[in-house]
Amino acid sequence: MGVTSSLRRNNKSFLRIFMVLVLSCIPGRTNLCSNNSVTTPIDLPPDIRSSLDSLDLEGYISFTDVHNASKDFGNRYQLPPLAILHPRSVSDISTMVRHIVHLGSTSNLTVAARGHGHSLQGQSLAHQGVVINMESLWSPDIKIHKGKQPYVDVSGGESWINILRETLKYGLSPRSWTDYLHLTVGGTLSNAGISGQAFKYGPQINNVYQLEIVTGKGEVMTCSEKQNSELFYSVLGGLGQFGIITRARIALGPAPQMVKWIRVLYSDFSAFSRDQEHLITKKNGFDYVEGFVTVNRTDLLNNWRSSFSPNDPIGASQFKSEGKTLYCLEVVKYFNLEEANSMNQEVEKLLSELSYIPSTLFSSEVSYIEFLDRVHIAEIKLRAKGLWEVPHPWLNLLVPKSSIIKFAKEVFNNILTSNNNGPILIYPVNQTKWNRRTSMVTPDEDIFYLVAFLPSAVPKSSGKNDLEYLLKQNQRVLNYCTSANINVKQYLPHYETQREWRSHFGKRWETFAKRKHVYDPLAILAPGQRIFQKATQLSPIQLL
Repeated sequence: MGVTSSLRRNNKSFLRIFMVLVLSCIPGRTNLCSNNSVTTPIDLPPDIRSSLDSLDLEGYISFTDVHNASKDFGNRYQLPPLAILHPRSVSDISTMVRHIVHLGSTSNLTVAARGHGHSLQGQSLAHQGVVINMESLWSPDIKIHKGKQPYVDVSGGESWINILRETLKYGLSPRSWTDYLHLTVGGTLSNAGISGQAFKYGPQINNVYQLEIVTGKGEVMTCSEKQNSELFYSVLGGLGQFGIITRARIALGPAPQMVKWIRVLYSDFSAFSRDQEHLITKKNGFDYVEGFVTVNRTDLLNNWRSSFSPNDPIGASQFKSEGKTLYCLEVVKYFNLEEANSMNQEVEKLLSELSYIPSTLFSSEVSYIEFLDRVHIAEIKLRAKGLWEVPHPWLNLLVPKSSIIKFAKEVFNNILTSNNNGPILIYPVNQTKWNRRTSMVTPDEDIFYLVAFLPSAVPKSSGKNDLEYLLKQNQRVLNYCTSANINVKQYLPHYETQREWRSHFGKRWETFAKRKHVYDPLAILAPGQRIFQKATQLSPIQLL
């Protein structure tokens, strides 16, 4: 049954529940500059826990070992769940959701699906609810189908690095990635999944053929572009609001053996952005285009030498990065070993079209998997130093092309004075490669930029590495965008009021809320996103 016909038949019911959802959005603001910790459990009817414990499951429920599920990668919130479900089957997830639906408003139980917990502001948490450990979901071996349109069938709790390792055995690979591969399929597809290949293949949500979903009603549904298409596009980029992704069919393409990995620097942002935009419009150009900003970094090029070789060693050694704001263009060309000569000729031609500083050209040749898994190397080093599980006050923005130069001028020259505490990524993508039917919201221009501020707050630090300082810096960036009328959209969005969520979705808000009514009418899914709040007898609806 289509969503439109369903709404026509249930108009009165829709209006009632739609208002419940709309009016039960987060009723107040929280302090952005605090480490939010809630340890006091909410009083529950005594039979709630026993009812969960009595469910007929193939997996099991844990009520005691909930510490890891109380926090996420952002490391700013401590919100313990009542229980963790470790499912062995999709039926376990469906049983849990149906049970919570059956309890209705007599409980405040909600459900959060959790993979690696790499949300930033509590999005994967369910305070005094049930967290579903998606990595426990048993599934058959990763199934790869070769042919004219190859694909791989995987569990929603499978990690991208495992998918890469398995598909490479067949000379195949997913086409679109995130920069960090130790994330689960369900997690990235609930957001978008963006990296330097997105200009060419679109985000990961554009490279999915089919999904299996457990809706907020507990129904298990298969969906695709042609089957239950409304649900399919709702879930992709839907922030977990419409269903839990339990299986996905991912598009594959030929995997290269090697990559040519290149970095060059610019001192002029206009030239930098112009070259980036030029590269993402070329049909036979680079296979990956990203960039990053460095502000007042000491000995930048010398630090590159551990992984890259300079094209001009003398010129590189004389280049000074101190006291400068510089823009690094990072590009990659895929190739197989027998194609090395022709690849180098193509790269030389592409580079000749750019306006970078000649003495800053560095390059390296590494295996395809080594390049894609590059961030994991940094993770290992940071873990060894105790600097991985620290607060990560990240801010990811999608900035329209028409505003990127004035944005860069103010933010990189005035608001930021250094970025020694983490990278700042910046690169453009093509709107034409994004499917507008998904729930993902982007600026309404043909080209827009991902600008990602990715700092780490060093424990017991002060000044520019302090968590409060970094959060205020993020707010200064957002305040500038508002005052300058730059229509940015947050990627991995976090808002505190319904007004902000309405602004984020714009004219698509009503559709988003209607879909919520259809697939999760009690608003039990993904409460950590703070878009809708389940109405219960213990927590009555309040007007904003």
